[in-house]
Amino acid sequence: MSQVLLIEDHQTVRDGLQLALTRQGHTVHAVGTGEQGLERLRTTSADVVVLDLMLPGMDGFEVCRRIRQLGDLPIIMLTARNDDMDVVAGLEAGADDYVVKPVQARVLEARIRAVLRRTGGESRRPGGERAGLEQHGALTIDRAALVVSRDGAPVSLAPTELRLLLELSHTPGQVLSRQQLLEAVWEHGYLGDSRLVDACVQRVRAKIEADSSAPVFIQTVRGFGYRFGPL
Repeated sequence: MSQVLLIEDHQTVRDGLQLALTRQGHTVHAVGTGEQGLERLRTTSADVVVLDLMLPGMDGFEVCRRIRQLGDLPIIMLTARNDDMDVVAGLEAGADDYVVKPVQARVLEARIRAVLRRTGGESRRPGGERAGLEQHGALTIDRAALVVSRDGAPVSLAPTELRLLLELSHTPGQVLSRQQLLEAVWEHGYLGDSRLVDACVQRVRAKIEADSSAPVFIQTVRGFGYRFGPL
């Protein structure tokens, strides 16, 4: 049974989502402000955070950044409109996925299950063979231990960031489209939002590249997608 921390200031929305997610088998801890959410994380364990962006006092963007500073807890943000600036800012702050309001509980529940699946399993190659240690220039990827290091120094990656890196590095030199990455990493089996991929790539580059403006490991293939180097 998963532990969900729901941070939503609108009581009707908060109560409705708490009831719906509880009926789906989740344990939901619901609070109305970002400050309360951060305090709850200090005293209560959670598997995933569902975070409204438009909060009173400390807004959702700042809450997201602070949660990221605390660790790699998956974050799904709620945004009141499909606004490019809000969505991109939330993803750059560290969110793993987003749902546009008004929220359909079944959609949110599906996103929660997807993020828990991709953060809870170990990496395996096709056929179930356990993957091993890989060296890509200065970058070391231990697929068995789910550990990444650069020049011997550990690299801290959020679960979705790690999943993206594992997916790209599994087939070095092969170009993967944004849609392929959405289906493999986010489990979005429909025509999804490429901003999820682009923002996550930016975050990973900032952590593994010597110069994220001139990436060596994750290279953009304009008009197609991304490929893993160095080539």
